[in-house]
Amino acid sequence: MADEKEDDDKTEEATQKRLEDAIKRGDVAKSIELNTFFVLSGLALAMLISGGYAARETALSMRSFLMNAHQVPSSGAAFQFVAFKGFWNALLASGFVLGIIMVATLIGCLVQHRPLWTFDPLTPKLSKLSLMQGAKRIFGKEALANFIKGMLKVVIVGWVVGYVLWSEHDRLDAFTRMDVAALLPAVLSITMKLMVGVLAIYFFVGVGDFVYQRFSWMKRQRMTREELKQEFKDSDGNPEVKAKLRQIRTQRLRKRMMAQVPQATVIITNPTHYAVALKYEAGMEAPLCVAKGVDAMALKIREVAGEHGVPIVENVPLARALHASTDLDEPVPVEHYKAVAEVIGFVMRTRRRRA
Repeated sequence: MADEKEDDDKTEEATQKRLEDAIKRGDVAKSIELNTFFVLSGLALAMLISGGYAARETALSMRSFLMNAHQVPSSGAAFQFVAFKGFWNALLASGFVLGIIMVATLIGCLVQHRPLWTFDPLTPKLSKLSLMQGAKRIFGKEALANFIKGMLKVVIVGWVVGYVLWSEHDRLDAFTRMDVAALLPAVLSITMKLMVGVLAIYFFVGVGDFVYQRFSWMKRQRMTREELKQEFKDSDGNPEVKAKLRQIRTQRLRKRMMAQVPQATVIITNPTHYAVALKYEAGMEAPLCVAKGVDAMALKIREVAGEHGVPIVENVPLARALHASTDLDEPVPVEHYKAVAEVIGFVMRTRRRRA
């Protein structure tokens, strides 16, 4: 009941990070039935390539051995030689078949998922010793689905095998009277028919099982709302910490701006809501914005400017335009050159008259 409630709480789709973490642990969607299809396909390919040759060579060897059985020495050394030769021929034939099956198995794994190197599935876990978890694996939904799938496989594959063998029952009756040279190719022909039928069934079973395993895997990776919030905090940072950092950056920016205001050439205001401090010296291509602010910050800029004798000029449209279009430590835009030049020229003339 607790497991069902936990599954019901997982209402959120898994994030990309959650899926990647599961893959790193070796928890991937994989179908044993699809792997079986590739293994059987490799076996069928090996039989198709080498089956005829192996059958002919085996028939010739058996015929030669049986026809000359009276000439075979009965000593232990001769028996060892015959046994070794038979074992070596069988090893060569099985080695080729096993090689193709191994390649087919590797292809089946790569089709389902990219290569992955992890030791996490081999790590001992105490949770696997839990009686509740063991009972869940034996009597749970996954076990029931595997049982039904296994029964369907047995019924369908058995029906296919029975159908193929029944269609060849006339040839099966004649097998007892066949020559050895003709018996092995006939057996190979019937075996290939069986393999084709079984492969056709396993293809659809494997594809369907892979789709089901993928769906089960995605469902298993779902997250609760708390897990989603925690992952958001871990990946993007705690909102409280981010707010604190934003506050610290704002305070540092204000201190730096206030330190720049006494060196400003002029403060342009609107006059109560906006304030932009500009600095201009001989040789500069354009005036720089050294401080700007609205409301309380604008009032603070005007207070510092008044304390240090920086001229304050009221120009409502220019103050708004400069505040919106000019960043700190950046020159004023070209479209405001004329208006800013008039203000700075007025300030310069005023200073000369006072001097």
